[in-house]
Amino acid sequence: MRALVKPSLVILAIVVALVGLLWLNQRKIIYVPDGDPVPPPGGWLAGAREVALPTADGLRLGAWLVPPTGPDRRVAVLVAHGNAGHRGHRAGLAEALSGKGFTILLFDYRGYGGNDGSPTEDGLRLDARAAYRYLTEDADFPPGRIVYFGESLGAAVVTELATAYPPAGLLLRSPFVDLAAAGGHLYPFLPVRLLLWDRYALAEQLATVKVPTTVVYGTADRTIPPEQSREVADRAGGPVTVVAVEGADHNDAAFVDGTQLIDAVVALAPKPPDPTGGQTVTPR
Repeated sequence: MRALVKPSLVILAIVVALVGLLWLNQRKIIYVPDGDPVPPPGGWLAGAREVALPTADGLRLGAWLVPPTGPDRRVAVLVAHGNAGHRGHRAGLAEALSGKGFTILLFDYRGYGGNDGSPTEDGLRLDARAAYRYLTEDADFPPGRIVYFGESLGAAVVTELATAYPPAGLLLRSPFVDLAAAGGHLYPFLPVRLLLWDRYALAEQLATVKVPTTVVYGTADRTIPPEQSREVADRAGGPVTVVAVEGADHNDAAFVDGTQLIDAVVALAPKPPDPTGGQTVTPR
């Protein structure tokens, strides 16, 4: 028996050490930013211009405002990207939406795209509010002419934003129930829910949001299980539309400029204002 106890203690010590390392470094696993400065937008998107978003805690985030290239719908799309890369990697999405007549705000979170700071749930909450303030105060878009677009982790970011500042519509691409559920799928051997500092309780928060919501997911998503995205849709507090992209994995091209994704934004967006009596929005 004693011969078995010592190896068991060694194994236990190794497991505890590994869990401790994961606990200490969890944000390096959750957030995978491309921290290099992003080149000027002209090399990515014709007509786009660099803007700065001041946050409530003193940061200045890099962002691009992309004007419509199709007939102007007078609708802005606030894009919150996923946990990796930077805004330049979403240029294809912005180009496709611009071609449909939308104005797009692509912004990077703290720690991404050359921005100062380190990403956390509380920090990304402030970052999303900075993007919202830019659209409503600097670009003069009323909330009723703004659609939030959240990609994966960004779906949780814009859902939280919608609890405080409801938009005209909310598009959630590949959303998860909460961060623990997403992490538990990827790391089933770990007590993820006990370890996490950041929670991103997306489905719980969405239940309080009453605006029209569209959930878009891939049926072959290996990162966020399709059943989690469907559960998010089931728990929406307002009218909900579900778009399943058959055979699509988490980062497939269908989620950059695919027809189903872009059409879902068009269907969700408010109609252009009546030119004879509706409000006119002219981004500065």
